[in-house]
Amino acid sequence: MTNEVRAGQAPKEDDYPAVDLRMDVPHSARVYDYLIGGKTNFEADRIAAKASVEAWPALPVSMRTTRDFMQRAVRHLTEEYGVRQFLDIGTGIPTSPNVHEIAQAIAPEVRVAYVDNDPIVLTHARALMSSTAEGATCYVDADFRDPESIIDNPRLREVLDFSKPVALSLIAIVHFVLDSDDPQGTVRRFMDALVPGSFLALTVFTGDTDPVGVGGVSREYNARGIPLQVRDKGETEAFFEGFELLDPGVALVHHWRPDAGAAPIRDQDIAMYAGVAIKR
Repeated sequence: MTNEVRAGQAPKEDDYPAVDLRMDVPHSARVYDYLIGGKTNFEADRIAAKASVEAWPALPVSMRTTRDFMQRAVRHLTEEYGVRQFLDIGTGIPTSPNVHEIAQAIAPEVRVAYVDNDPIVLTHARALMSSTAEGATCYVDADFRDPESIIDNPRLREVLDFSKPVALSLIAIVHFVLDSDDPQGTVRRFMDALVPGSFLALTVFTGDTDPVGVGGVSREYNARGIPLQVRDKGETEAFFEGFELLDPGVALVHHWRPDAGAAPIRDQDIAMYAGVAIKR
């Protein structure tokens, strides 16, 4: 399913086919939604989330702080580096402000393509299908592990011009991709399709700050059928090989260009590394 919104347009009802939400099975997008205080979740998701929080009570703080990083990264790339195109993969359940809301508030001409393959996201894609008159957005139902199906998607190509720089946003997604699926190689395939001057913004779930607590989260997710892989700083840096990291390099999410006056957060309460790099 794909769709696009420009000025004054609205998605059609038949662009959103019925999907099986499997409300009896926990879903990563809905568990995340619950952890950051959202309302789009069901009992199975809440049970999984609460079990994970029992294993590591700081999990909600880490999740919310990761979303804060996304907002800062989009803002910095739009304001400081003039990025006008974003490819956001692993979008998740729309929670305002979304990428296009942040970027278009700064530069109305920004164009954003959202990608996800979660059924729950598909049902909420309408929230992503809005845009300023000057910009454009689209939503593509596709899998991160199949880069070509995304890169070559005709509707995505109508929104994003790959002859110009694009910022690839991979926030809270690669920990759901096991090493057997070669996530680092997948990221490189995306970046190979982008021109110099493009950016990579990425987060990686880590146990470096609290191996015991984060290990408990990993066990809870995997036991409930949600594959989750924890990686260390070296494995995080491998995602950025061949690209030039912006300051401060790979850092815990709350240390990446924090806003002035931001409330202090303990390192041991964060389980996510972040980095933003440019392709030269």
